[in-house]
Amino acid sequence: MICLRRFHLVILSLIVLTLPSQHSTFAQTTRRSISLDDLPRLREVRDPQCSPDGKQVAYVVSSIDSREDKSASHVHVANLDRTGDRQMTFGQESESAPRWSPNGRFLSFTSSRKGPAKGSQVWILDRSGGEATQLTNVKGQLQSYEWSPDSRLLALVIADPDPESDNDESGAQVPRAAKPPKPIVIDRYKFKQDVAGYLQSGRHSYVYLFDVETRKLDRLTTGKWDESGPSWSPDGKMIAFLSNHDKDPDRDSASQIYVAEAKAGVAERPLTLPGIRVGRSRLDWSPDGKWIAFLEEDEKKFGAYNMDHLAMIGLSGGAPRRFPTVEALDRGVSGPRFTTDGKAINFLVTDDRSVYPVRLTLADGLVERLLKPPVVISNWSRAGSCSVVISGGDDRYNEIYTIEGNTLRQLTRQNDQLFSELTFGATDEVSFQSKDGTTVNGLLTYPVGYVAGSKVPLLLRIHGGPNAQDQHSFQFERQLFAAQGYAVLAVNYRGSSGRGQKFSRAIFADWGHYEVDDLLAGVDHVVKIGVADPNRLGVGGWSYGGILTDYLIASDNRFKGATSGAGTAFTVSYYGVDHYIHQYDNEIGPPWNPKAWETYVKLSYPFLKADRIKTPTLFLCGEKDFNVPLSGSEQMYQSLRSLGIETQLVIYPNEFHGLRRPSFVRDRYERYLAWYARHVLNKQPETAAAPAATR
Repeated sequence: MICLRRFHLVILSLIVLTLPSQHSTFAQTTRRSISLDDLPRLREVRDPQCSPDGKQVAYVVSSIDSREDKSASHVHVANLDRTGDRQMTFGQESESAPRWSPNGRFLSFTSSRKGPAKGSQVWILDRSGGEATQLTNVKGQLQSYEWSPDSRLLALVIADPDPESDNDESGAQVPRAAKPPKPIVIDRYKFKQDVAGYLQSGRHSYVYLFDVETRKLDRLTTGKWDESGPSWSPDGKMIAFLSNHDKDPDRDSASQIYVAEAKAGVAERPLTLPGIRVGRSRLDWSPDGKWIAFLEEDEKKFGAYNMDHLAMIGLSGGAPRRFPTVEALDRGVSGPRFTTDGKAINFLVTDDRSVYPVRLTLADGLVERLLKPPVVISNWSRAGSCSVVISGGDDRYNEIYTIEGNTLRQLTRQNDQLFSELTFGATDEVSFQSKDGTTVNGLLTYPVGYVAGSKVPLLLRIHGGPNAQDQHSFQFERQLFAAQGYAVLAVNYRGSSGRGQKFSRAIFADWGHYEVDDLLAGVDHVVKIGVADPNRLGVGGWSYGGILTDYLIASDNRFKGATSGAGTAFTVSYYGVDHYIHQYDNEIGPPWNPKAWETYVKLSYPFLKADRIKTPTLFLCGEKDFNVPLSGSEQMYQSLRSLGIETQLVIYPNEFHGLRRPSFVRDRYERYLAWYARHVLNKQPETAAAPAATR
């Protein structure tokens, strides 16, 4: 159903790429397949930040703390010359968002570790030595921060405190019995958001100025609108930020660009004109302070299939400048940054299973691809001679790499020890024709030790979004299934990103049609080339992948087993229940519109035609999911249960759209394996791998 349902499982789903093997310092041993016991050993690398002198990179490493049943993250620093890499923070609470002060004196980060104030605060490490000290003491929710060019100030984005918080004004804990909860009063158009919960009026996020020496905190502007994404001008005299000053900002999720003097209590002025929809990506100033590069969104009705466009605007405001050569790429872009000399803009392009860096020369509009696909990179950071990204491969976990000319060179090796022990299923690109002749692309991962010509069980695993893509990245679940003898097919069906505007918008108000055609064509292709056993097929996905699973099993009975995570059923019943009100009103229309009602009925095909389903299906969901609330899984489960089709419903307590508790993540994989073993491999329940919770 709702189309921006991208499942972000931070622990497992990582953006990575295929690269030549690097020299390993670990002794070669007998390799084995990956297992669930390897989950706690995986180390996620993220948020690299080049130091001002270009000699070091600060970054975050996150891993699972099995004893506490949570993820823990800490800040590390690696030398660009590869002479050292060490952990800098060791708090009991996680640390994240490392940032260097421009003068090079401090390395800052955010943490909720115990200190003079509660909640997430900015902490600093003096590079000359000593322990980390707490810098800020904010009462609201700290959302982001950025150093001023002279290192004297921080621009902070702080959300108003929750009046129902369990902390009093001093930060002391108030006993719950002494402070009973109050009714939740709602009067906003968009009134709920996954993880954030119910959105109430009168609470906003503002940009503040924090003096590092005096510790004084002041509001930048005096308005009553949400503000985000502050970006300092090169001379430190101005701050650009994002805000929406519409009469009812909830009606449109896009923003406008505003600028203000970097002084407390000033008035901001708009740069972009009404009708220009600015995406929520970092604003980047040109080195001479005359231009701001940003991302411009598509018109509102296509929000679920948005493809960001590179744009630039001058300080005088007016119409932004787009670039014909970039538009001709017909691909989504991200992360624009001016080069040091201001003569070009570097950015990333999402293109058919790859994400690669591109440089636009402003004088002549020349577009140059800096790395050849297949490649997937993210989090591009640059300072001086330092240029680093996060990357990896189909069988390589995320690490930090330096861009040296037109090549990548691995800098960090957080996962080398584990991966030196493992062997993986090979991954190939596949292309095929859909029902109407459209070319569709995907990735096929073979079982570990696959023998060419043999037919094996196939799992069709469907990505969420749909405005996302399966790409050359390490996906734990693909390799886990490959280790169990399955081939795994990942299809970039219509609606996916990376294939241009027409391809993405093809499913506008027509969900479950072309996607089903494309997915079934992919299965047919893998059967035709002799890899998939047509009598041992399984399907599954999460979010929009769960939604499409429901469409598939209501359209075709060839699948022996299915797992549907965080899906929907009776589409109209979600109007006002999930957080996609913009999409309902702008893509389909309100349900009291007769034409819109016909569309809602059509989109509810899996629920209204549930009597056509014969596939045993496992439904899973998070109890507190406001993205795709659990009612959709409940409705589909109840339908199959009423019809006598084998089914089961698993609800994860206190979880949102993406599962966070490591034991629940493992439990979900155990249930996948057990369900597919029983129904796709036709193993008896006592021999199938059973979830730990039921052993």
